[in-house]
Amino acid sequence: MPDPNDAQKVGFLVNPIAGMGGAVGLKGTDGKKILQEAIRKGAKSVSPERGRRYLEEVQRRVKDVEFLIAPGEMGENIADQLKLEHELVGRIGRTTRSEDSMRISRLMKRRRVDLIVFCGGDGTALDVLKGVGQDTPALGVPSGVKIYSSVFAINPVAAAESTVAFLRGQIPRKLGEVVDVDEAAFREDRLSVKLFGHLTTPDSGPLMQGSKLATESSEDTELDAIAEYFQEKIDPVYTYILGPGSTLERIAKRLGVKKTLLGVDAMKWNGTVLGRDMDETALLTLAGEGHVKIVISPIGGQGFLFGRGNQQITPDVVRKVGIENITVVGSRNKIEALHPRRLLTDSGDDEIDRQLRGYLRVITGYGEEMVVKVE
Repeated sequence: MPDPNDAQKVGFLVNPIAGMGGAVGLKGTDGKKILQEAIRKGAKSVSPERGRRYLEEVQRRVKDVEFLIAPGEMGENIADQLKLEHELVGRIGRTTRSEDSMRISRLMKRRRVDLIVFCGGDGTALDVLKGVGQDTPALGVPSGVKIYSSVFAINPVAAAESTVAFLRGQIPRKLGEVVDVDEAAFREDRLSVKLFGHLTTPDSGPLMQGSKLATESSEDTELDAIAEYFQEKIDPVYTYILGPGSTLERIAKRLGVKKTLLGVDAMKWNGTVLGRDMDETALLTLAGEGHVKIVISPIGGQGFLFGRGNQQITPDVVRKVGIENITVVGSRNKIEALHPRRLLTDSGDDEIDRQLRGYLRVITGYGEEMVVKVE
């Protein structure tokens, strides 16, 4: 654990392309061709803003931390914007690559930083793991499309709070899982997750996200009951946007529709499909027609409603549909397995997240609901 009496160093790096595939429905940006496709579809960089929010919050909380920051769009630009004193580490070319994250994190390790903070997703976590192993503590600011590893804080502000507590010696360290999804399989509607190893990370309890849990076969009866109840309550006036996951797939099946497991689809009450694996643009067009509801299920083991796995449903889509037109469904087993028992939202929009926070009813069975707090 760092000595709170010593001057402490934090390494900071950003994967500038992380998260770009989310809103445009590409489920990641691994590979040059996919990145080019994301840009062609109008994808915008999201990780620099997440990194700015993190650094801004750390600045507000502490003044005696030395920052070692990656150059250019990997961190330097944000630090300059915030007028944050820092030392540059490493060099990058005109375009960034995963090797940059590996190499720069390794240089930060050699400089004996107390903590490396990276903005990205599971791919970036894997790059940092390759760079430092378990020797240097690392913490993720969630900014990617795939964020299943348990080395990420629940949002940028929580990452800042975790950083400060760790540097002050108020929390210990733990080993967090680093997993990554096969993007090619993901685009073919198959979830293939592989464990690559463990990073040492701050053990800040509820400020950290858990690993994603798969749906268990024991939940089948509960999912069928939810689907039956939903079918009876469906309103023929509305169009339904169904988020990803096995729970929503089961509802669609009950309506006689084959739904994409990992995409966002839209349909009418009678089973008419209006779109499969839709991106933000298509969803905004649909929402603009009125009488639309969003139906989502929290991610197992993590409890996220927005900001993980369904980034096509952007804050703008939520705003156009209306918070009052969001329905949450999930098996009782899934909700009871959450520790702590809460739901989370990290949409990237403070106002939308604020509106979602509070207590929410979750349909957990036929005529059954649970009231769960959203944080």
